[in-house]
Amino acid sequence: MDVVLLIVAFLLLLAGLAGSLVPVLPGPPLCYAGLWLMQWSRYGDFSAPFLWFWGVLTVVVTITDYFLPSIMAQKFGGSRWATAGAFLGLFIGLFFFPPFGLVVGSFFGALVGELIHNRTNSAKAFKVALGAFLAFIFGTGIKLIISVVMMFYAVKEMF
Repeated sequence: MDVVLLIVAFLLLLAGLAGSLVPVLPGPPLCYAGLWLMQWSRYGDFSAPFLWFWGVLTVVVTITDYFLPSIMAQKFGGSRWATAGAFLGLFIGLFFFPPFGLVVGSFFGALVGELIHNRTNSAKAFKVALGAFLAFIFGTGIKLIISVVMMFYAVKEMF
């Protein structure tokens, strides 16, 4: 049974790595589930603070990843319309055009929202939409780093 848990744990860790790049899969939560499965086998011996730390970090990164495009649209000078558009575009893209909808959804949502708010300044709308897109790229990078580090600890625990 320990070998089965270990195999499934590493499959979850690999899926988590892929999920850090592919927007449809929740990367860090899958990696964290892999750590827990490894912990339940005889191959894992993680401390409670270690698991709490990675659990909290996983939750924070996962939640932040959904809100970061809206926050960045606002930081780049966007109106509430752009912020709401980035947030709505992210979710609309997720459900109607996966996996690419997530990538471009927040961009187009922020762009449309800002254009609705201020039809005369398309350069500003593009800048705001670019901020939302950069936030998506940044969030993807953070998810990838966290997933790689969890994979590192899992492999380290094996040896």
